Amino acid sequence: MRITMFRKLMAGEFGQVRAEMIAHDHVLSSLGGRTADQAIEAGVGAKEVWVAVCDAFEVPENRR
Repeated sequence: MRITMFRKLMAGEFGQVRAEMIAHDHVLSSLGGRTADQAIEAGVGAKEVWVAVCDAFEVPENRR
């Protein structure tokens, strides 16, 4: 998954402003105590980050 798709999915699920806040501020233990943005910058795949966000926010399977 490309980062642009990750951003699109985030905005579609949470709204543009909230998605940006989540990606920048919400620390995910499943990503080693990093935010989504930090994980992506560290080279974690966008798909893995998306799944971690979905798990943390209990996004239903049909919207992942």
